[in-house]
Amino acid sequence: MKTICIFLADGFEEIEAITPVDVLRRAEIPVETVSVMDNIAVTGAHGVPVVADKLFEEIKEEDIEMILLPGGLPGATNLYSHKGLRELILHFAAEKKPLSAICAAPFILGHHGLLAGKKATCYPGFENHLKGAEYTAALVQADGNFITAKGPGAALAFAFAIVEKYCGAETVAELKQGMIVEQ
Repeated sequence: MKTICIFLADGFEEIEAITPVDVLRRAEIPVETVSVMDNIAVTGAHGVPVVADKLFEEIKEEDIEMILLPGGLPGATNLYSHKGLRELILHFAAEKKPLSAICAAPFILGHHGLLAGKKATCYPGFENHLKGAEYTAALVQADGNFITAKGPGAALAFAFAIVEKYCGAETVAELKQGMIVEQ
């Protein structure tokens, strides 16, 4: 399998990035964190510094299985402002490749009209940015090649939804048991 890339920008919501890294690696799904900043060290919204696996310039589109966008502010707006990431997202959407976003980050997909006609969720107050989407307010919402999630408290469910997409419900059940997550 190709790599799931979790894109990080200063101000990202730590739990929304690190939880998927942890859960995906437990499921043995290849995952890498990618800084869109000028430095491999990225600082989260709550001051937690994280050293990304790669810089944006080091990745190749053909090696990416899924784009994952954590929320947080100004993290999500910093991701939105990155020209290279914007082009990558638009190409993934055109090719119907998997895209996932949590909290404020679904606004990035929404601003480009990529969620039009799809069910989606996001952090409350950002739903007006989901142009043409059916806002569900669900904790996690999957529709076609998109998985969106509501916010920090949804990080674990969001990660499990991605694992289920690639490994199935049985793997998710095993992970939940091993992680002592109530089912």
